[in-house]
Amino acid sequence: MLQKRLLTVQDISCLGKCSLTAAIPIISAFGIEPVVLPTAVLSTHTGAGFEDYTFRDLTDDMPAINRHWQSLGIEFDAMYSGYLGSIHQLDIVEKLFTDFKTENNLIFVDPVMGDEGRLYSGFDRGFALKMRSLCSHADIICPNVTEACCLTGIEYQETHNENYIKSLADELCSTGAKTIIITGICMDDKFGAMCLDAASGKTDTYLRPKIPGCYYGTGDIFASVLCSSLTYGFSLEQSLHTSIDFVYESILATQDEKDKYYYGVKFEQCLYRITDMINIPKKPSP
Repeated sequence: MLQKRLLTVQDISCLGKCSLTAAIPIISAFGIEPVVLPTAVLSTHTGAGFEDYTFRDLTDDMPAINRHWQSLGIEFDAMYSGYLGSIHQLDIVEKLFTDFKTENNLIFVDPVMGDEGRLYSGFDRGFALKMRSLCSHADIICPNVTEACCLTGIEYQETHNENYIKSLADELCSTGAKTIIITGICMDDKFGAMCLDAASGKTDTYLRPKIPGCYYGTGDIFASVLCSSLTYGFSLEQSLHTSIDFVYESILATQDEKDKYYYGVKFEQCLYRITDMINIPKKPSP
């Protein structure tokens, strides 16, 4: 079987388990070749616990990398964008999706913009509108609740129920994405995600027990497992459930080092679950 190739576009933190630092080993665990387009290099991630980090913007290098790949005739089985730091980078990635789109490859957008009801520093309504444009190229988008609100204009709520999340997912169908996955759902002391198939209207909500605490990088880990699983060929339902289980188990593996939570979860200790998974017969897609 030919090895599949997955391109991921996001920043890389030299220390701290998020973005490309998490995506590359997860993609590789699925036996898929990771190809990276780094948007920036940071000495550490930007979450609590790290101060005075270094930052190198790679925006100017991105178009040249795109052109070089085109000259080589490179093709990708999937393209996956994560954190993008500016409207200019959104424009570059939108062109990248157009340049490398084929009839069969998957485009996956994690519209990283904010959390807990507010946009991250440096982002505004104009950025959210441009992110919505990028989402129009995607087969699958996976915003958290805050990002779903920013993309739709629906008011953010701290407490969630099925009707509220379904209304967000329904509104996100207007972006043009074929599948909507809303993450960061908290209901009845459980956390997880809801998936909506835009064509059929079918939903799937999957939750696991909520574990108290703040854990960096879990959104990046979820998106990386989900996109890799789909690229490998697993069904959407199985990929969704696997991604949430993987995040849950990674958090559990981190419980003995709560004082170092800011490094990110110990997902490396759970990678064997992926390698075990790809050795079992996969469920056919519906």
